[in-house]
Amino acid sequence: QVQLVESGGGLVQAGGSLRLSCAASGSIFRLNDMGWYRQAPGKQRELVASMSTGGSSNYADSVKGRFTISIDNAKNTVYLQMDTLKPEDTAVYYCYEQGITTSYSRFQSWGQGTQVTVSS
Repeated sequence: QVQLVESGGGLVQAGGSLRLSCAASGSIFRLNDMGWYRQAPGKQRELVASMSTGGSSNYADSVKGRFTISIDNAKNTVYLQMDTLKPEDTAVYYCYEQGITTSYSRFQSWGQGTQVTVSS
């Protein structure tokens, strides 16, 4: 079983920055893909950014140029650096990680969610 623990959310003024972290622990053989989704009140969950351990990344158009996803493979941790935050970035952010366990089975795990609130 693989567990994810998120940290780094909070309240920030528009134009500010936050960095989210998501650390995985458990029986991990290999990570393949990691990323972040967000869900604002009354809206569907949307993909914010994703990255494979091979290095390719993908961003939602709304965050391109402002958010940066990165991975520390040694720590099984994915980060989301969020700069020039806007009030419309306010949401609960969820990380996910996909990979292979030490039992050679596939897994996909989710973090508990962390609130990001951007004030105008």
